[in-house]
Amino acid sequence: MIVKRIYTAFLAAILVATLAPECQAQYTTAWMANTFGTNATRVGNTARSMWVAPEGVIYTASMWDENEGGVAMYQNGQHIGSLGAHGEFQGGAITGNATSIFAALQFNKTYGSGKVGRYDRTSRTSDLLIAVSATTTERRADVVTGLATSGSLLYASDFPGNRVRVFTTAGVWQRDISVPGPGALAVDGAGNIWIARKSAGAIVEFNPAGAPLNTIQMSAASRPSSLFFDAVKTHLMIGDEGPDMNIKIYNIASTPFPAGTFGIRAGYLDTTTGIKGQVGDKRFTRVTGIGKDSAGNLYVLNNPWGGTWDLGRDGGTDIHAYDGAGHLRWTLQSLNFEGNAAPDPATDGAYFYGGTSIYAGINGGTFVANTVDPIDYPGDPRIDINDHGRGEHFAQLATVGTKRILVAAGQNPDIFYFFHFNAANGYIAIPDATIPGTAFNTSARIRNGFCLDSKGDVWAGLDKTKTISHYPLLGFDASGKPNWGPAISKPTPGTVTPLTRIIYLPETDTMILAQGIVGSIDWTAIGSRVEVYHGWLAGNTTVPNPVINITSANPKSITAAGNYLFVGYVHTVPNIDAFNLTTGKLDNTLVDSSPNTVYPGNDVDSMYGLRSYLRSTGEYVVTKDNYNGSSIVVYRWTPKSTTVLATKTLVSPF
Repeated sequence: MIVKRIYTAFLAAILVATLAPECQAQYTTAWMANTFGTNATRVGNTARSMWVAPEGVIYTASMWDENEGGVAMYQNGQHIGSLGAHGEFQGGAITGNATSIFAALQFNKTYGSGKVGRYDRTSRTSDLLIAVSATTTERRADVVTGLATSGSLLYASDFPGNRVRVFTTAGVWQRDISVPGPGALAVDGAGNIWIARKSAGAIVEFNPAGAPLNTIQMSAASRPSSLFFDAVKTHLMIGDEGPDMNIKIYNIASTPFPAGTFGIRAGYLDTTTGIKGQVGDKRFTRVTGIGKDSAGNLYVLNNPWGGTWDLGRDGGTDIHAYDGAGHLRWTLQSLNFEGNAAPDPATDGAYFYGGTSIYAGINGGTFVANTVDPIDYPGDPRIDINDHGRGEHFAQLATVGTKRILVAAGQNPDIFYFFHFNAANGYIAIPDATIPGTAFNTSARIRNGFCLDSKGDVWAGLDKTKTISHYPLLGFDASGKPNWGPAISKPTPGTVTPLTRIIYLPETDTMILAQGIVGSIDWTAIGSRVEVYHGWLAGNTTVPNPVINITSANPKSITAAGNYLFVGYVHTVPNIDAFNLTTGKLDNTLVDSSPNTVYPGNDVDSMYGLRSYLRSTGEYVVTKDNYNGSSIVVYRWTPKSTTVLATKTLVSPF
């Protein structure tokens, strides 16, 4: 991603004033990270399993969708509804037949875990609860890991029970098949059951009575994550989550044998047909769902990498539809939930970085890359199930020369994770360090603000120290890994304690400090006072000018660029206020200027959900986490009188 090639050497270095007519809107509203921008049409959050009906209706299951049912429905590239409640399903397994949908349910305090719900496809209502597993207390991991139907029978993988359970579709138990660590399921035309053993890289076959038949032993590194039986071709299609990141196809008319593959080998990690990390047609991430309709169209569900124990915050939804010849027809994508999008200074704000993904464009935009490599970096904290966070989907980004530094963190974090990029790894973010951690020589949590500034320096408000610690960037090693010097600490000004946010703008030597709520134990909240110090490193650490007074209720997230501070609110409105850093006055409020095409969500309930950047044209780009719509709202604002910035050298986005 960070090769030395310059794709645009210079922009014009001119000084102009742009005056917008009074009748002309000063900003535009758009969206990205979701195919559709309205609440009614948007693609649902983090689909982790899929079933396709013969007529081409797609059902996907999610652990959490803020604004609709957890099973979303699509047809012909459009959203057509949902069923169930938004937090009802586990997301890891779904199947159906002509009349019903069966889906694994998440832990519920009434009936626990290990249950499957049956839903009427016509009324979209629940009509049966089936107890599958004896494990009833699991709140995080998948318990029911596979589902399939055949005729009047329902098959369910009980992962902790090491068995596949056979029920009638009315929920009457028939028999159990003993299988260690069962996962995805498929049933062939003869009624034989195919069971993926993901960790063993194998698919085992049993006859309808439960007697073992064949075994497909894939490579030791393969991770079969989804199965589909193609009755027309008598093929078993196997989604491989291992290094190949593709679909393996086996002819199972007699003794199984390989009949081909679908998708580029190594998927998004391949370097022969694209840049490592780059997604696209047949450059799959983890294939978690495969299906076909009666017309022969193929549907592939990808679940981009990223997300820890909170399975509702995995990488997102990415559905590809292909015709019978394997040509891409359309995609449906939803790539953000409780995450942000940091404009990339190296591309003058053309590219945007989240904690695990890269985007470009607006009005849906383009999913450029998944920055997680689970093969080379299996310990990446963004996929570490034991990590204390709920998924590091919030990014801060700095470009220093041709080098990029990414910091990823959670919704309301007190620990931050550092990554770098280099040419050999393309778009993949390579894990480096954390703060707190040994690289910064501190074990104190970050409870009083954090900032990665545009020069790569780190500013941190370490818990209970009453100081602002500044870690200057010393440079990069040969691989592109950044190194920082020891902390230079200064006392937190008494007028802004308790401190809760830090923003430093090196271009103007401006420090912005936000006060928390005095007397509150909620260190993630912002109060009403923000102090602006011009000339902080020059020595002015005691005289703020101006002091910004936030009068709207519940400020939650702030960001700054150029001469503006942008403030977003929680539990109130989706508006973003723009305060002038010179005068301290409120100059504009960004709301939804195009309600028929862009849904702005309800609010910002994350500490770093807003990001901003001042482009060389004088345009401010402000992005907002829209967890309600599983998207990113993008505001583009040019103040009435603005200045086009001086010449800027741009760096290739890869």
